[in-house]
Amino acid sequence: MSAQPVNNTPPDLLNIEVDGKPTQIRKGAMIIEAADAIGVSIPRFCYHRKLPIAANCRMCLVEVEMGGKPMPKPQPACATPVAEGMKVTTRSAGALKFQRDVMEFLLINHPLDCPICDQGGECELQDVALGYGRSVSRYTERKRTIADENLGPLVATEMTRCIQCTRCVRFTSEIAGTYELGGMSRGDNLQIGTYIGKALETELSGNVIDVCPVGALTNKPFQFKARAWELIAKPSVGYHDALGSNLWLHTRRGEVLRAVPRDNETINECWLSDRDRYSHQGMYAADRITAPQVKRNGQWQSTTWEDALILAGEALAKARGDIGFLVAPATTNEEGDLLVRLAHGLGSAHVDHRLRQIDFADGARAQAFGLPVAEVDKVKAALLVGSDLRYEMPLLNHRVHQAVKKGAKVYAVNPARFSFNYALAGEAIVAPQAMVDALLALAKAAVQGGATAPAALAPAIDAVQADEGDRGAIDALKAGKAVVILGEAAATHPQASWLRAIARFIAQATGAGYNEIPVGANALGLTRVGVLPGNGGLDAQAMLAQPRKAYVLYGVELPHDVADGAAALQALTGAESVVACSAYATPALRDLADVILPIALLPEIDGTLVNVDGLAQSVVQGARAPGDARPGWKVLRALGGGLKLAGFEFDDLAGLRDGIVDRAATAREGLAPRTAVEGLSRLATWPMYRSDAVLRRATALNAHPLNRAPAVRLSAAEAQRLGLADGAPVRVGKVVLPAAVDASVPDGTVWIEAAHELTATLPPYGAAITLSKA
Repeated sequence: MSAQPVNNTPPDLLNIEVDGKPTQIRKGAMIIEAADAIGVSIPRFCYHRKLPIAANCRMCLVEVEMGGKPMPKPQPACATPVAEGMKVTTRSAGALKFQRDVMEFLLINHPLDCPICDQGGECELQDVALGYGRSVSRYTERKRTIADENLGPLVATEMTRCIQCTRCVRFTSEIAGTYELGGMSRGDNLQIGTYIGKALETELSGNVIDVCPVGALTNKPFQFKARAWELIAKPSVGYHDALGSNLWLHTRRGEVLRAVPRDNETINECWLSDRDRYSHQGMYAADRITAPQVKRNGQWQSTTWEDALILAGEALAKARGDIGFLVAPATTNEEGDLLVRLAHGLGSAHVDHRLRQIDFADGARAQAFGLPVAEVDKVKAALLVGSDLRYEMPLLNHRVHQAVKKGAKVYAVNPARFSFNYALAGEAIVAPQAMVDALLALAKAAVQGGATAPAALAPAIDAVQADEGDRGAIDALKAGKAVVILGEAAATHPQASWLRAIARFIAQATGAGYNEIPVGANALGLTRVGVLPGNGGLDAQAMLAQPRKAYVLYGVELPHDVADGAAALQALTGAESVVACSAYATPALRDLADVILPIALLPEIDGTLVNVDGLAQSVVQGARAPGDARPGWKVLRALGGGLKLAGFEFDDLAGLRDGIVDRAATAREGLAPRTAVEGLSRLATWPMYRSDAVLRRATALNAHPLNRAPAVRLSAAEAQRLGLADGAPVRVGKVVLPAAVDASVPDGTVWIEAAHELTATLPPYGAAITLSKA
């Protein structure tokens, strides 16, 4: 018997040929994907690998042959699916003619303003025009002009340059999910805009700059600052949430001028949140401290490092054994490890980075996601518990959004109707004091479905009733891959131990992944190196409720960064000494501290952060710290060395890293006592652009519509009961704020965002609030 030919191609792959190069590509792929995979360059403008296909620029026209017969017309490579045996020619005389003709049409109305365009030097249109454009235009008529639209403080427009590729339109609709940009009119009158002339309100708006192939949409804070070839790119990571988005810092002479995304499919894909893109402005605020300062006779004076370190060492040695260490949760592993060594060397176990946490009954500490970030967009169902996910972790929310587009169902139990860019399959919006009961109802549905409740939760679960909505949510979580996401509004809740325990039980009962969002960019890393209370040590809240003789503030801005700002100010005011390692010298810090040691920010140092997946990411110094500011690990080494403590004998960062040990400990079991709140309860959330000291100083972000002015937000029913009109002044303690009637706030709740100058010292999350007319 003669041998038969065998097709060794896997059933989901097709054999095609591009410019004479045979290749295999998946079924359903477009020609342009196959060409990219083997390094064949096809010019394009409208195509983007992460966006839906539009096929409207026609720059990628190629010649295609099927079954030995050429197709009668050129085909757009971005919208033509591959087929078995297809032969594609991208550089034939015919294909080149098509591409050059399209290029000529695209340039007919494009202005000749490359010398003043911010996109110059990194412009796709420039690059393609060099290869496919004519040296002289045959067009002599008047060029079209388009009036610019103000898209807000982040994105600059020059819409006369627009070539109508619609990448930005597809980004806002398909990725951001906000449908803010669109095409108006037709033919040569087509223009891209918002129609009503509004600012872009998506938290991902800066990505339209990256996808724009021309200079129509550019970075407004960066406008006219530098040319691309003047900048040095340094790899770094975002440090305003624990996702750890990969990015490039573009610097000139040591100053960060902009940040752009660095591709990492498992973390941030090719996107970047506005928070990480524009925060660098805050690094150069007017109150950035550039030299060590000490307070003598009530007066602040700049001094040398030697003098400041001696004074700080003497103050700490005097209070040995009774020092509280409050550490910012974005502190690197290296700095965190040295802080633990310093605390232990001084006989103190009072160390903590969980500054916004109120409930410590279960000793909760950050833990890696049960379901990796890269798999979240593949879930069939998700449960959000106390999570304003879109603003807590924008690019994790993007993954959930993509899952919803594929049919996933998302349910939420929240203390307010937060803004999502996708429809929820079900939600329970209840006052903060009722969140535990709302989540217990879901747990009851899980128990009715056959799960066994933990002994500690069983009595509480038995006491509630589940409805059809609860059972539907549990069934959806059981139906396929699913995730339970516990957000910051739950982790900082006064009964967080209950919410955490119930959410974890629901995840176990349904087979879902349990993902708790860490509060702080490096909460996992600091947990790993042991920046937590030791044996007999006090947590962050206890350190303030039971004041210490001395405090070390590391990267902490009071009163904004803690759960109870008033308690923090009171405790530190009564302390014998306060040593602050800080990048900024605020009036409040000058009132509290005795020594301020200027430390560099993350883009200015080498360090390591651990993201939500437990991945340790090292960053290298990308910018120069101003003045005499020093990397924190060098400051701590000098301080510990001056005190002659063990563990400070290393000479460089490598020596420091060699000595880092894993001090991670498991959380204990425990539930906080449940106390009823009479009347109105405060909901306190940290605004997206005010969650840390750098963001609070980023001028463009603070001018963004998402950065709302402080207000007392309450339901129409509560406003009517109290006789308050929308916009009327309301007194909360000693503070007067405007009332805002807000349909997203449930009855029994007053939503007052934290971290504003006027709100930082108000009663904490979950506290009873009394309102009166001002």
